[in-house]
Amino acid sequence: MTSTKKDPVLVVLQLSGGNDALNTIVPYGDPLYLDNRPNVRIPVDQVLPINDYIGFNPAMGPMKRLYDEGKVAVIQGVGYPSPSRSHFRSMDIWHTCEPDKVGDEGWLGRAIRDIDPQKENVLTAVNFGRGLPRSLVAPGVPVASVGNLETYGVLTGIEIEEQRTKALDVFSRVYSPMLGQGPVLDYFAQTGLDALEGADILSTAPAMYSSSVEYGGDTVAQYMRNIAQTHLAGFGSRVFYTTAPYNSFDTHAGELANHTRLWTETSNAVADFYDDLKEHNAGENVILLVFTEFGRRVHDNGSGTDHGSGGVAFVVGEQVKGGLYGEYPSLEENKLLEGDLHFNNDFRGIYSTLMEKWMGLDAQPIVNGSFEQMDFI
Repeated sequence: MTSTKKDPVLVVLQLSGGNDALNTIVPYGDPLYLDNRPNVRIPVDQVLPINDYIGFNPAMGPMKRLYDEGKVAVIQGVGYPSPSRSHFRSMDIWHTCEPDKVGDEGWLGRAIRDIDPQKENVLTAVNFGRGLPRSLVAPGVPVASVGNLETYGVLTGIEIEEQRTKALDVFSRVYSPMLGQGPVLDYFAQTGLDALEGADILSTAPAMYSSSVEYGGDTVAQYMRNIAQTHLAGFGSRVFYTTAPYNSFDTHAGELANHTRLWTETSNAVADFYDDLKEHNAGENVILLVFTEFGRRVHDNGSGTDHGSGGVAFVVGEQVKGGLYGEYPSLEENKLLEGDLHFNNDFRGIYSTLMEKWMGLDAQPIVNGSFEQMDFI
């Protein structure tokens, strides 16, 4: 349980597409890395060393700085038993903690329900991006989902304020009579009213925000900036979520150039977010989880890498005990899983650690079981 006075906040950044762990935290000291990556590898002299065996991708300088400051936990060999190489199935497993069946509730949806059981705050959880990630979905749990905070709102295209107010009043009067008319209409009505209320509150965040930190123009950077704006506005949000553009980390071809660009953008965005909160003395109660649905195959395909297993995750924050967690998976051929890295840290153990040691919740019903927790908090 966190000892900070402010309520703990969890931010999740999902790297969609399956990030290549081997070229992220690079085992540059292992000859088998060079053997398996004749075409798609990071030059040894460019790696940012952690020790004499592994180091950060050279595009990850800003995150390496935070690591050196003790603010980044690197979770090695992350996965789950009998891994799926399907984007959809693997992401569903990460989102629902249901490896043996298709889940109907997201792990964070369950957490949000525990945090705010009476649904007193329509902004307890906010997603930035299109659609609503499965991890945030649970029956009766309201989550605001924002495409662009600068233009967010209802009927914002109506420029004359009086006309917009009248139109919003019509919407409200459509929803309100549905309450008490049965579970289905109740659900639609409450969802509509929550959306109206949440949109009005969130739309005030950008005007309250001022910072010397200049974020990049890419999608991840702008959404991390939006999360900072919303957190700094003090709306009482406890869970934030955003996703790198759909399948952007799915580097089957042209990986070296694309992966370099992706990690340059993502590493800058993570460090800018950390620095932004620190500038405002608002980072002591925030932890960021960065994850992906799976790693890539150990051997490259000539231009990129195909779907694999055994990924890497990062936990970032002022309250994080930085360092390496878990062993780096072996690259020895007889220790691979059909040509993939074996996992040695179950992702549900990361979730459990965040839920219990950070958010102060009972993790077992959230992650559907008991899993070994870690010491990064």
